[in-house]
Amino acid sequence: MTSKFAMPGPSAPAFRVTAVKAVLLLAAAALPLAPVSAQQAAPQAQPTVQPPPSIRPTPSQLEMSKLLWSTIAAVDHANQSGNYSVLRDISAQTFQVNFNPARLTEIFAGIRGLNMDLSNALLVPPTYYEAPQMISNDVFRVRGVFQLRPISIGFDVYYQWEQGRWKLFGIDIQPQQMVEAQPAGN
Repeated sequence: MTSKFAMPGPSAPAFRVTAVKAVLLLAAAALPLAPVSAQQAAPQAQPTVQPPPSIRPTPSQLEMSKLLWSTIAAVDHANQSGNYSVLRDISAQTFQVNFNPARLTEIFAGIRGLNMDLSNALLVPPTYYEAPQMISNDVFRVRGVFQLRPISIGFDVYYQWEQGRWKLFGIDIQPQQMVEAQPAGN
């Protein structure tokens, strides 16, 4: 399977906005400065202009895998060190409010107690149970498994669009037994 990765060029919207801003800044710098009277300085009723909504790009299959691998690596590091501060700090604000490091230590005690090496998940692509689902305007859910032997790692993860990127919003990681397929006709 081949996929095409396109790098944004000068015609990409982000570049056009930057070019327009640069032109506006140059045009403003070229204008002569005139004295401002008190009447001109008084605020005038202007129609309010709402900024455009933030663009929430839909993650590609590779980007989705990177998000999951990064999340699993953060949980693995937290489990190894016993310090869940970084996992909390790189997550969405709602996650940070709901889960302090002590609470995360309690939540992940079971998986930590199994001494599972979650970093093995970084060696295989995730298998999805279903396509990622938008739960709300800025939150999506992805469910699946990292198929490892003899114990797979099941995941149910939520990400929220915040500060220009997808951040961890909720997570459930569970060990799962691999089911061997039986040959047909026996």
